Amino acid sequence: MWGELNNLLRLCVLATASLLYCYFIAAKLPKGMLRLLSLFPVITLFYIIPFSLHTLHFGFPAWCCLAFANFKLLLFAFNQGPLSSPPPQDVLHFILLAGFLFKIQKNDSKSVLSPISEAAIRATMVTALLYNYDNCKRYVRNHVILLYFFYTYHEIQLLLAMAAIPARVLLRVHLEPQFNSPLLSTSLQDFWGHRWNLRVSELLRATVYTPIRTNPICIRIFGNRWATLPAVLLTFIVSGLVHELIYYHMSREIPTWEVTWFFVLQGVFVDIEIILKKKLVESGKFRLHRAISGPLALANIAVTAGCLSYIQVRRYGIDQRFIEEFNLFLEFSKIKA
Repeated sequence: MWGELNNLLRLCVLATASLLYCYFIAAKLPKGMLRLLSLFPVITLFYIIPFSLHTLHFGFPAWCCLAFANFKLLLFAFNQGPLSSPPPQDVLHFILLAGFLFKIQKNDSKSVLSPISEAAIRATMVTALLYNYDNCKRYVRNHVILLYFFYTYHEIQLLLAMAAIPARVLLRVHLEPQFNSPLLSTSLQDFWGHRWNLRVSELLRATVYTPIRTNPICIRIFGNRWATLPAVLLTFIVSGLVHELIYYHMSREIPTWEVTWFFVLQGVFVDIEIILKKKLVESGKFRLHRAISGPLALANIAVTAGCLSYIQVRRYGIDQRFIEEFNLFLEFSKIKA
C-alpha cells in the first residue's frame, strides 16, 4: 500500500511540474503547431505515467484526469478550450483546471449539492452497491448486470465529485454539476449530449465534433444539413478509443475492442436518431412521446453496454479487483486508525 501511495505522489509531482512548464513556457509560444510541438512531450508523458499505478482506485481516476487533461492541452495549443477562454487567473487556477474535470459557474447561483456533499452521498451508494455486488452469487446474471450499471453510475459521479473538491476549496467558487439527471433523458442525443458526464462531452465536442462539423470538406461532401452525421460518429469513435485505453490500463490485457464497438454502435444509433428526427419529427409526420422515447434510449444503452462493456469487466475480473481493493482499503484504514 505504501509503495502505491509513493507512486501516486510521484505521479502528482510529475504532473504538476509538467503543467508548470505548460503555464510558464509553452503558453508564451505563439498558438498553433509550434505550441503544439512544445506540448507534445507533456501529452506523451500524461499517457505513460498512470501505468506506474497498479490499484484501480488510484490508477483509474489518475488515468482519466490525465487523459482528458491532454484534450485540454490540445485545445490550449490553439488558444481554445477551458485553459484559454477565459484564461486562468493564476498558476493554481491553471493547474486545477487542467488536471481536474470541473467548470466554474458563471452566475452566483449555488449548486444543489457541493462536491463534498455529492462525494459523501455517492461514496455511501458505492459502498452499499459493492457490498451487494460482493454477494452476487446469490443473484441471477441480470441482477448482477443491474448492480454493475448502478455501480458505474455512482462510481463515476463519486470520482468526478472528489476531483472537483480541490477546485471548490482552493478557488472558493461554485461549480457546475457534472451530470444533469441522465435517467430523465428523452433520447440518445439528450443522454450523451446534455445529461451524461457533461465535462467530457464538452471536451469531445470542442476537440472532435465541432472541427469536423465545420470543416469545409465535410460540408462539401455531406452538405450543411447532414455534416452532423460524420461528426457525431467520429466523436463516438474517439470516445470509444479513449475508453478502450482506460480498460487496457485497468486490465493490462490485449484489447478486445468490445467497449470501442459499444461507442461505435451508440454513434450509429445517434446518427439514425438524427436522421429520423429531421425526416419525421421536423416535418411533423411522427413524434414519440418522451415517456416512450426516454425509456427506449436508456434500454438501448443498457442492452448494448451489458453485451459489450460489461463482458470485458467480467472477463478480466475488474469487478472483483474493485471489491478486493475496497476491502483492502477498509482494512488499511482500520489499522491506521
